[in-house]
Amino acid sequence: MEASALIALITALAVGLAAGFFMHRSDFCLAGAFRDLFLFRDGRRLRALMLLVTASAVLFELARVMGALPSYPFPWFAPPAATNLIGGCLFGIGMVLAGGCVVGVLYKMGGGSLPAVVAFLGLLAGSALYAEIHPAWSQIAKASAWHDRAVTLPQLTGVAPGWWAAGLAIAGGWLCWRWWRQGLWRGPVQQAEGYLPLWLTALVLAGLGLLSVLGTGMPMGVTTSYAKFAAFIEKIIAPGHVAELTYFTAQPIRYTLPYGGPQLAGGGGPVLDVVALIQFPLIAGIILGALISALRLGEFRPRWRMPGRQVLMIFTGGVIMALGSRMTPGCNVWHLMGGVPLLTIQSLLFLAGLLPGAWLGGRLLLRLTTS
Repeated sequence: MEASALIALITALAVGLAAGFFMHRSDFCLAGAFRDLFLFRDGRRLRALMLLVTASAVLFELARVMGALPSYPFPWFAPPAATNLIGGCLFGIGMVLAGGCVVGVLYKMGGGSLPAVVAFLGLLAGSALYAEIHPAWSQIAKASAWHDRAVTLPQLTGVAPGWWAAGLAIAGGWLCWRWWRQGLWRGPVQQAEGYLPLWLTALVLAGLGLLSVLGTGMPMGVTTSYAKFAAFIEKIIAPGHVAELTYFTAQPIRYTLPYGGPQLAGGGGPVLDVVALIQFPLIAGIILGALISALRLGEFRPRWRMPGRQVLMIFTGGVIMALGSRMTPGCNVWHLMGGVPLLTIQSLLFLAGLLPGAWLGGRLLLRLTTS
């Protein structure tokens, strides 16, 4: 393995370990940020998310000015399309029904959560389902494109990224300061053993996001690997069918790692490529980091019984979430922690769809659990 690939692998694993540990200790689920606001009028996690986005914007801009970013904007982000909104809305519905986002599912699995395992299986099923409709959906995405070149608001407007980053930092910083003055950063009155405050986890995740970019050239993201897992499984069952699916056979990603080496290809198919190099260690690290946290706290006690109705709802949520992530494309971690801090238009549209989707998911959740 070349040195650049080894650096990327180690970086992704280390980022995953730390992210899984801190997210488990604070129960910082990005799905919960929106679900709690709409269902319980609880804004604690959403405030932490605002802090995370603000800190990430500052760190990314400082790295850009210093010439430390391998690329700007990050690879795999594309010009906007209406499909970003649709995918974001579906993702919002799915993550609320599933009880966690694509990364929340991973750290909860590491903590021994059976519902998270069910959601994970739904994500695999949804990713396999998307492969069946990919040719038609890609045509819709092309037809609904809103711009042919601009990826970020700075590129669209011609205003330097520093001004946009400064505006985001001032607005986000003012909100965070105001919440601090109001005493809203304090954690629960009775904190569980080992609990870490949400604001601390938000700042740690912002730092880990920068570390991921410096070591792998990418912000954190995992959903293409869900498609790869699904493809590996489907290849065992129906290898001929997998070979006929465009989404699984194509390798549209062309990418050179930050520390050199040849250009690498990747995609959602059942092969060990650059996507697997970056995302597989990240996924393993998140699960392992949460497992370490749970074991140290003595909280790893899986319960293997669930009502059938709950299983169906969570599994369906995972399927919908996977479809949304592929249709956008990208997950909430990819867009909120990587794209929104850079003001990529794709990510802003995803967020615009995610908000009503999460609200609708909350309404569905209430109806399904109370009827």
